[in-house]
Amino acid sequence: MPNNKSKGSKAERELFQMFVDNCFRAVRVAGSGVMESADCDILAGKIGGKKYCIEVKSSKKTNKYISKEQVENFLIFANIFGLEPVFAVRFDRLGWFFLRPDALIDSGKNLVISLETAREKGSRFGQFFGEEKIEIEGPMEYLSSSDIYKSD
Repeated sequence: MPNNKSKGSKAERELFQMFVDNCFRAVRVAGSGVMESADCDILAGKIGGKKYCIEVKSSKKTNKYISKEQVENFLIFANIFGLEPVFAVRFDRLGWFFLRPDALIDSGKNLVISLETAREKGSRFGQFFGEEKIEIEGPMEYLSSSDIYKSD
């Protein structure tokens, strides 16, 4: 039986691969789930598209609790880097749901993502990230760094 750390790492690897398979550039954050200073699990984005900061959770139960402190640190991290914060939760045998932070429910000491909330307010991968299909004209080798790193 896998422990929580290995189950979380497996979920992160699975989600990372989903991003790669859908033409995103993504990285798993070193120390996520282990070090207190790792405030998110995955960073992902596409050229010309939104950039995401993703907190990955996995649960065999119908509720996943997250400390308010962890959520606050995650939101601060996303804000510092100008990333869109996303909670990705995988319920066993039901797959992935993606939620914005305002979908989390305050349970007092913690915030909670329930299966019911995930079904009502969450989206599947294609629904949540589907607008990220960016068309680039011409071969990639003709893009200069100024095309890729446009500032607002």
